Amino acid sequence: MHISKHYLTPLFAPRSIAVFGASNTEDSVGYVVFKNLLDNHFQGELHAINPKYDTVQEHPCYKTVWDVGKPIDLAVIATPARTVHQIIEMCGQYGVKTAVILSAGFSEIGQQGARLESKIVDTAKRFGMRFLGPNSLGLIRPSVHLNATFLKGIANPGHLALVSQSGSLCAAVLDWAERNDVGFSAIISTGTSTNLDFGEVLDFLVSDPQTHGILLYIEGIHHARSFISGLRAAARIKPVIVLKSGHHEHIAPVIKSHSGAMMGRDDAFDAALQRAGVVRVDTFGQLFAAARTLASRYKAEGNRLAVITNGSGPGVMAIDLAVDLKIPIAQLAPETIKTLNKELPPLWSHANPMDIGSDATETRYEQAVSICLKDPNIDALLVILTPQAMTHPLAVATKLIEIAEQSSKPILACWMGGTQVNESRRLFIHARIPEFHTPEAAIEAFSYLSAYHQNQQLLMQTPGSLGNLEPPDVEGARIIIESVLGKRRKSLTEMESKALLGAFNIPVINTAIAHSPNEALVLAETLRFPVAMKINSPDIPHKSDVGGVKLNINSAPQIREAYKQIMQQVKEKRPDAQVDGITVERMSNKRHGRELMVGLVRDPVFGPVITFGIGGTMVEVIADKAVSLPPLNHYLASSLIDKTRAARLLEQFRQMPPANREALVDVLLRVSEMACELPWIQTMDINPLIIDENGAVAVDAHIVVDYYSHYSDPYSHMAIYPYPTHLVNQWQLPDGTDIIIRPIRPEDAEIEQEFVRDLSDESKYFRFMQTLHELTPIMLVRFTQIDYDREMALIAVTHYENEQGEATEVEIGVARYAINPDGESCEFALVISDKWQHRGIANKLMMTLMDTARSRGLKMIQGEVLSNNHNMLKLMSKLGFSGILDEEDRNITLVNRNL
Repeated sequence: MHISKHYLTPLFAPRSIAVFGASNTEDSVGYVVFKNLLDNHFQGELHAINPKYDTVQEHPCYKTVWDVGKPIDLAVIATPARTVHQIIEMCGQYGVKTAVILSAGFSEIGQQGARLESKIVDTAKRFGMRFLGPNSLGLIRPSVHLNATFLKGIANPGHLALVSQSGSLCAAVLDWAERNDVGFSAIISTGTSTNLDFGEVLDFLVSDPQTHGILLYIEGIHHARSFISGLRAAARIKPVIVLKSGHHEHIAPVIKSHSGAMMGRDDAFDAALQRAGVVRVDTFGQLFAAARTLASRYKAEGNRLAVITNGSGPGVMAIDLAVDLKIPIAQLAPETIKTLNKELPPLWSHANPMDIGSDATETRYEQAVSICLKDPNIDALLVILTPQAMTHPLAVATKLIEIAEQSSKPILACWMGGTQVNESRRLFIHARIPEFHTPEAAIEAFSYLSAYHQNQQLLMQTPGSLGNLEPPDVEGARIIIESVLGKRRKSLTEMESKALLGAFNIPVINTAIAHSPNEALVLAETLRFPVAMKINSPDIPHKSDVGGVKLNINSAPQIREAYKQIMQQVKEKRPDAQVDGITVERMSNKRHGRELMVGLVRDPVFGPVITFGIGGTMVEVIADKAVSLPPLNHYLASSLIDKTRAARLLEQFRQMPPANREALVDVLLRVSEMACELPWIQTMDINPLIIDENGAVAVDAHIVVDYYSHYSDPYSHMAIYPYPTHLVNQWQLPDGTDIIIRPIRPEDAEIEQEFVRDLSDESKYFRFMQTLHELTPIMLVRFTQIDYDREMALIAVTHYENEQGEATEVEIGVARYAINPDGESCEFALVISDKWQHRGIANKLMMTLMDTARSRGLKMIQGEVLSNNHNMLKLMSKLGFSGILDEEDRNITLVNRNL
C-alpha cells in the first residue's frame, strides 16, 4: 500500500496536532513537548488544550477539544493517567484517529493502572483510534518537522528509523546522532505498546520511502505473530538491526514493570530473528556502530573484505577479528597483485591485509585503494591509518573521500589516534563514510553489513520439496491426548508418549508393559534378549534419577531381579508417584548409533520451540542445543542440525560410517508437524533418539500436555503460521481434468517461474502492468515464500506425464490477496495460463479466494484492473464487484466488493 494511503499517516505525517496538557510551567512534560513542536517549526496547525490557560507559550489555548472547531489528525496527551480515558473518549467522538500518550501510571505500576489502561484500550478500539504508549517518550518525524517528544535534543533528517521500548535509549541515540551527523526518518518510542506494537509500526516503515534502515530496541513482545510477520516483511526490503535486552530470566519482572511486555526465552527470540532474517546486536556500542554503518551511503552487495593499512599490527588485528566473526577474507586476484607490485614498494605485504608501509603517502593510499576497488574478489575495503611521520592523515582522508564518491563498494575508515586525526574524522562524518577509532570497532560494524548480506541470501533460498511423507494420524493422536486429560493427568506415560510419536510416523522401539516379574519375562522372551526395563509412570520423567532404568538385561533371572529392584527403588525415592507397571523393550541394535535429543518446549511469547542436540544422560552437562521455531521444512531442519556439535557426530569417523542424516531430518519434520497440529503439547523430550547409517529410532520419550480451547484458530499457538493444509481441495473440469487448488509453498518456485515465463506478453502486462519476461529472484521469493497470516496465494495445478513417464505438476493459475494494514480489507491479483483460459478456472479460483478471505474475517476485497482488460472486468462484474476509474490514472479501473 502506498504511504499516502496508510492508516498510520495521520500519526507520522499529521496536518494538525492538539497537545493535551500543554503548559507554561517550564520543564513540565506539557511545556517541553509543546515547545519542541514550536521550535521545530511543525508545518501543520498546532493547538494547545488545557483548561488552566488562555494562552500557552504565546499561543491560544482551548479548554476542550470541542473548542478547536477544526479537524485534528493527532492528539498528544501529557496529562495525569486518571484523565487520559476521558480525553480518548472526547477525541474519539471528535473524530481524532491517532494519539501519542506520554502519560505514565498504567499497567507498569500494577492492577489499578492496568484497569485504567484497559479502559483506554477499549475506548480507542470503539472509535477506531490508534495510539502509541502509554508511557511513551513520543515521536519524531524530521521530514515534516514533527517533534512530539519531551526530549531536549533535535534529530536531523535522514534515512534511519529507530523504534524503541525505552525512552532513555531514544535520548541517548539522539544525542549520539547529533554529534556523529546521523539523521533519522523517524524516532518512535512505543512505551508499553498497549495499542500500536512493533508489528504495525514495522508495516508502516516498510512502505515508507524515507526509511532505508531500521533499528529496534526490544525488551519484550506483546504479539509474537504480528512481530515476526512485520520483521520478515521489513527484512526482505530493508536492513533491520535488533538490540534485545533481558537475556536472563531473573530480569523478566523488571521488563514487565517497565514495558508491560512478556520476555520469553532468549534462545527462542534468537530463533525468531533468524527466521525473520534480521541482525541482532548485544550492546549499545554495537547498536551505535550498526547505526553508523547503515546511515552511510553503502549497501552491501557482498561480504568479502580487504584491509589496507600503513601498519601491520592493526591490519592483522582486523583480519583476526574478521575471521572470528566469520567474515569472508577477500583473496586478491592475480591481476590485482600484479598491478600493486608495479605501484607499491617491494616490501609491501603481498597479501590481505595489505601493509603498504609506514611511510605511505596520500598518493600511495590512493593507488592501493583504487586498484583494490577494481578487484572482483573484493566486496568492501577497510582503510586503516596510523599517524606516522611520512603519512598525513588529512591529505589521505581527502583522497579517500574523492575515491569513495566514484565507488559503490563500501569503504570503512579507521584513523587511529587522537589530536592528529580529529579533523579527518569530521570530514568522514560529513561525507557519510563510516569512520572508527579502532580496527575492532570497524570490523564489528562491517559484520552487520556482512550479516545482513548473508541473511538476504538465506531469504533467497528456495527449499526443496518435503517429499512424500506419509500423512500422520492426527485424529488418533488427539484422542490419546484427550483421554489423558480426561483422567485429569497432564504427563503422559512412556507408552502414551511413544504412541503419540507413532501416530506421526516417528520410528519407536517396540515397547510393552509388564505388571509382574512373570509378565516381564514373557515379554522379554517375545521381544528377544537383551532388553531394557523402565518404570512406567506419568509422574517420573527422569527415570534413571530414581533407579527406574535397567539396561542390557540378558537372562530370565536378571529380569526378575531387575523388576524387583526397580519397584523397590522407586517406592523408596518416589512413594507418591503413580506407577503402572514396568515397560520392557528390546535394546537398540544400532552398533554405530549416536545418541541425540529432539524436543519441544512452549515459550510464553513465541509458542512451540523445537530443540535439538546431543542426547543421553549427560544432555544437561554437554549443553549442546540449538532451537528453531516451527514450522520447519527440509532446509530449515538441516540448518538446525548444522548449528550443533551433534552435526559432526553424524559424519564418518574411523570405522563408523556416516549416519543417515535424511532420517534425522524426517524426524525433525515430524516433530514440526506435531508442534503445528497438537497445540496441547507443552513439552516433549525424545531422548535418546538413536541414529546410525540405517535410520533413526526413538528409544525414550516423555510428553506433557495441557488444555487448549482456541478451536476457531487451530494455529493460534504458533508464532509463524504453518502451511494451511485445510485449504487444499480437489476440483474437476467438465471434461474430467483433475485440478488441485492449494496454497502456494516455497518449493513451488520452479513451477511458479515456469508459469509466468509461459504467459503471453499480454497476460504478463495485464497482471504486472509492465513488460516482464520472467520473475526476478526477489520476486520469486516474494511470491512463493508468503506469510499465510497476512496474505494468501492459491494456485491451481494439474498433472501430466513427462517424457520419462513420471507424473509432473504444472501450475495453470494463481489468485492471491494481501491484507491491507487496516486489517479489514485486502487487495487481490489473478492470472490464468493462456492455454487454460475460458474454462471456469478463474471463476473457481476467485470464489475460493473470497471464501478464504471471508473465513479470515475480512470484510472487503479490492483490486486494480487495466481498463482494456475486458475479460477480467467481465469476470469481476459476474462476481458482484463494482468498478470506477482511478482518478489518478484513467487507464486503471478500481474494483471492489463486500465479502
